[in-house]
Amino acid sequence: MLRSETLFGKRETNSPNSPFSASNNLTQPGVSNVSKTVSNQPSSSTQQSNSGSNEMGSKLIVGPNIKLKGVEINDCDTLVVEGRVEATMDSRVIQIAEKGAFKGSAEIDLAEIRGDFDGELTVRQKLVIYSSGKVSGKIRYGKLVIEEGGQLSGDVQVGGSSEQRELLQAKTA
Repeated sequence: MLRSETLFGKRETNSPNSPFSASNNLTQPGVSNVSKTVSNQPSSSTQQSNSGSNEMGSKLIVGPNIKLKGVEINDCDTLVVEGRVEATMDSRVIQIAEKGAFKGSAEIDLAEIRGDFDGELTVRQKLVIYSSGKVSGKIRYGKLVIEEGGQLSGDVQVGGSSEQRELLQAKTA
């Protein structure tokens, strides 16, 4: 049992009104109840969202006001950028939110850009730039979709990887 005297410099009794009481379960106003039982079985809404989505596996979410700098991101199936990221990554999916920004290099299968991307981007399958999205730098892609208002600038070429470029060149020759 955690004793509050070590935290706050005074001794609390184990009364029913004490936030440190085992019987209280932190149900006082303004304090969330953290003693709920968690089931190992996903809820029906979780099962529905997983079955209707291609996103399985590991997911990293960089939340708003978070800055992640100087990292290498590997073995991440989906990276969701709501804050700012300066990194090198090789992943399956990147999703940049409206206020999110990614700077660096990325090799991925699918990119959904609503915010800013600046750097070297290789998209093996499909690059989607929404109306609020801005992509600049050295860009390589398999397929491209740009919503009205979306911006794409820099060294832009079709071909998500060197293998795909070689296949395209062989087909046109």
